[in-house]
Amino acid sequence: MVALDIGSTKTCALIGEMEEDGSVKFAALGAAESKGWRKGQIVNLELAVSSIRRAVEEAETIVGVPVESAMIGVAGGHVRGVNSRGGITVAARPRDIQREDVRRAIEAARGVQLPEDREVLHVLPQEFFLDAQDNIRDAIGMVGQRLEANVHIVTASGTATQNVVTAVNRAGVRVDDTVLEPLASAESCLTQDERELGACLLDIGGGTTELIAYAGGVVRHTAAVPVGGDHFTNDLAVGLRTPIPEAEKIKREHACAFHDLVTEDTAIEIAGVGNRPHRTVYARMLSDIVEPRAQELLMLVRDELRRGGLESQIPAGLIFTGGGAHLRGLVELAEKFFNLPVRVAAPRGLAGMNEEVSQPEYSTAVGLVLYGARTRRLAGARPAGWTGKLKALFAGQ
Repeated sequence: MVALDIGSTKTCALIGEMEEDGSVKFAALGAAESKGWRKGQIVNLELAVSSIRRAVEEAETIVGVPVESAMIGVAGGHVRGVNSRGGITVAARPRDIQREDVRRAIEAARGVQLPEDREVLHVLPQEFFLDAQDNIRDAIGMVGQRLEANVHIVTASGTATQNVVTAVNRAGVRVDDTVLEPLASAESCLTQDERELGACLLDIGGGTTELIAYAGGVVRHTAAVPVGGDHFTNDLAVGLRTPIPEAEKIKREHACAFHDLVTEDTAIEIAGVGNRPHRTVYARMLSDIVEPRAQELLMLVRDELRRGGLESQIPAGLIFTGGGAHLRGLVELAEKFFNLPVRVAAPRGLAGMNEEVSQPEYSTAVGLVLYGARTRRLAGARPAGWTGKLKALFAGQ
């Protein structure tokens, strides 16, 4: 299985090897700086193709096998999620519900009118209703006459998604499937208990923050918030009058999103713009710049949870992942803001992952491999032809 996570900050290609027992083992990771992207959408196709090609070539070099196809993640402000309901009359008299009946009920539920420029990414079943009985997880084999389904429909801009597919194709890779990125991240970060009890995963990327909320074990809401890690970096660059790379370094090493955690007003030397001399700033000043942006992010997340009617339905709290989850103080600020438990999640589920891959910024890539492997197992498909070569390669090491 090959996953391509193409974000505003980095592009990475992760290869996983499917084992005989159905588990997946980490094989290789290739990463490159993303160019040609802005806020989750391609703005320069050639630069985006170049970034994808570099990441894929790095992964290919490690395993010695060409990458022919991959699962790709889709995210950005153009992604929308909506809940829908529909149903069918199974027969004139009650009878056993078949798999085809379930499929027809889901098709009826997904029959919402979409604008011309939008396409359906996922139709995620939530629960079924059979005659007078509700909240059924699996209706197959039960007896009834009227079957209805609640589903969550994820849609995306057709042109934005096609641009990503085109970029991947031009880099010499065929697209196996397109997957909503926070859905993939949830695959590698959330526990089943959190899905059942109710939790919200925030994948904090460079340009946007992707949100997916679960309750009762199923997806209830998906959205994208237009604030990401790059906004914190830009705020520091402007506020401190320092170059973007220097601002990024300061954010990673010194910034804190929660003023109460800054106990010592440490002096920090920063580079000036152009040939201007270095200057000294203080830790509290960094917090004064970063905390308002963090509060804005949390307020936008709260608004989305309210829109989905879920603000009081996520007792398991919030789970942060993605590169932006590293920001110091963000967890503590969120705990105070929401009065809920908050944790930072690193990806898991792939055997043999090294320390580099076991970081929040690779949650989507790991999740895409796990999602693809699970889909392949459910479909009963054989592994792709090159996987056999890959197994032989590892056997020879």
